[in-house]
Amino acid sequence: MTEHVTEHAHGKVRVEHDGPVTIVTINRPEVKNACDVETVQTLHDVFMAFEADASARVAILTGADGAFCAGADLAELASGSALGFCWAGKDRGLTRRRLAKPVIAAVEGHAVAAGLALAVWCDMRVAAATAVFGVFCRRFGGPMPNGCTVRLPRIVGESRALDMLMTGRPVGAEEALAMGLADRLAPAGEALVAARELAHQLAGFPQLAMLSDRASTISQWDYREEAAIDREIAGSRPAFQEQFQSGAGRFVAGAGRHGAFD
Repeated sequence: MTEHVTEHAHGKVRVEHDGPVTIVTINRPEVKNACDVETVQTLHDVFMAFEADASARVAILTGADGAFCAGADLAELASGSALGFCWAGKDRGLTRRRLAKPVIAAVEGHAVAAGLALAVWCDMRVAAATAVFGVFCRRFGGPMPNGCTVRLPRIVGESRALDMLMTGRPVGAEEALAMGLADRLAPAGEALVAARELAHQLAGFPQLAMLSDRASTISQWDYREEAAIDREIAGSRPAFQEQFQSGAGRFVAGAGRHGAFD
């Protein structure tokens, strides 16, 4: 059950707390949730607060009124006031680094340009039938210094990423699922519902093992295979020591048989 909703940056960002799940909503529907600098830096701050909150286990990022995020606010860029700011920069750029906890994107409508970078910053993407992904800033000469050119090829492969990055073409929900950009599909208007269900499922698992597997998966790109496996083993030790033995005992006693999680 929702505990409370707070508004930040004059209502541009909303944060809802639903037990262990935190839902962060970009709330600029008049511009399809395009983000100005204040919005991006506010997103950074609320996600840092989520990461620091011991009671918060999983976050969802979404957009208000049927759009995920149309990228950067072009009016602000055209004025020249935002040209020095990078969404992956060190001055409270949200996409600089991945968090220590899972984040799920609930995508309705457009997740384009820097909005695509937000989507691939997340661990998983639940896409509604209305979802459209793309590098739409290609047509305006806009680059993608927001983590997208690094994360997108790791998700969909280099060739598919280059297709999207160089052509700027739209990719719908079904194609996104086929290429691995979307992980789950939902009916129009239901992405947040599906993402919320998924988030509560993840939040209900013993956290140490899930988070150690997640951390190894994310960090292994930086290491040769043998070193990555050594790090995987080291990172899993707390879960073995603190949770897995008791979990194995529950299974032996009859819990969780035949694939049941409850």
